[in-house]
Order: sequence, then C-alpha cells, then structure tokens
Amino acid sequence: MIEILQWSTLAVCGLVALTRVPSALRGNNRTLFYIFALMTLAILLSIEAPYVAIDQALGGVNVANLILRLVIFAAIYFVGIRITRGFGADNAYRLITGRMGMTVVALTSLIVVVVFLMMDTAGSSAGMVAVSAKDGRNGLLVEYYGAAGRAYPAYVSLVLLPAMARAVSSTLPALVRVSAFLLAVGAVAIGVSLVFPLIPPEFGFVEFVINYTAVLCFVMGLALIGVASLVHKRHHPRQKTSTEK
Repeated sequence: MIEILQWSTLAVCGLVALTRVPSALRGNNRTLFYIFALMTLAILLSIEAPYVAIDQALGGVNVANLILRLVIFAAIYFVGIRITRGFGADNAYRLITGRMGMTVVALTSLIVVVVFLMMDTAGSSAGMVAVSAKDGRNGLLVEYYGAAGRAYPAYVSLVLLPAMARAVSSTLPALVRVSAFLLAVGAVAIGVSLVFPLIPPEFGFVEFVINYTAVLCFVMGLALIGVASLVHKRHHPRQKTSTEK
C-alpha cells in the first residue's frame, strides 16, 4: 500500500514537472517548474530502492537523506514564494523571504547538518531506520534530526495557512478557491508532522499517509492555479490575475 502511494506520487509529480518544461524554457512561471522538479527528486529519495542505489553511489553513509532534507527545504521555500505572490499575501511573503524566514531556514539547515555529522551514518538506510537502531545515542540523534527537518516546512506551512483560509472563503473564481483549499490541506498536513514523535511505531504508516497527502495536495493545488490562469487568459486576454504573478 505504502509503495503504491510512493510510486503513484512520484509519477504524478514527475508528470506535472514534465508538463512545465516548455513554459520554463520560455521563461514563464519557472518557479512552478522548480517546485515540481524538487518535489519529484524528494519523492524519489523517499523510496527505498532508488534511495539505496543513489546513496550507495554517494558513499553509503546516508548523504542522500541529508540531500533529501535540503531539497525539501528548497521546495517548500519556492512553494511559499509562489503561493504568497499568487494570492497577494504580502505579510506571509515577508515572513518567508524576510529576515525572520531567512533566519529560520538558516538555523534549521545548520541544525540538520550538525546533527547529521554527529551520527554514525554508515550503511545506506531509507528513513535512517538502521542508523536509529544502532544504539541509544544514534536513536536520539535521529529523532532530533527528524524534528529539525520538519521544523522549516512546518513554519512555512503555518505562515501560508491564514492566507489560504481567506482565499477559500473569498469570492475568487471556483478553481482558485479549490486550489486554496488543497493548499490549505497540504499546509495542515505538514503542520501535523510536528507531532510525529508522539505516534506509536505500530502506526508508522500514518506518517507516510500524512506526508504524501501534503505533497499531493500541494502539487494539485499549484497545478490548479496554472489551470485557473489559463482559463482567465482565455476570457480576459488583456488582464492579469494574482495567480499569474
């Protein structure tokens, strides 16, 4: 079940990324292409078989997991920029790209790298499961590492949530409001990831469901923004909406 969800999400992200290539080459909405490409890479590195193959090529010390964390940070940063610009959420935009946002991403990135270097990471293991099982020290460090990796995405998602809630209840076109709803669900899912340490091991599959729900909601929500822009251009060729920014 989990593998089906993983590969299906990878296929959706990869397909959407490919559809954005022509626009990106023309210089249109390149941010969307970056988002979908980064999400595709993140999903690829989340699946055991490709993860192990890639990490083995990088030395077999779970560097692929560190790359995964940083790729997620980059993807969520671009998501934040795209959404705040598209919905005219200036305050949220400043909280992501301003001093506060840059401090949060720099600090969490530093913590992720430092904690990673403190662990005995030898032996490729998707999700760092084998690393955590080595001893109590590594197990505790993996928990800290995971918490730091979830902190920045959760920060961006919680910053975005109020703007998405306002858009859902607004008089914007239906496609845009549906998009805002999906993005809000994705933001909530990422926010919920902060309580992952409280989930018993036997219910670990819930973490996968929440993570992939977030990814799919963000991908579909952003894709709908693109569709809404195209629809608006056909009906109002001389005007621009906030979703085209």
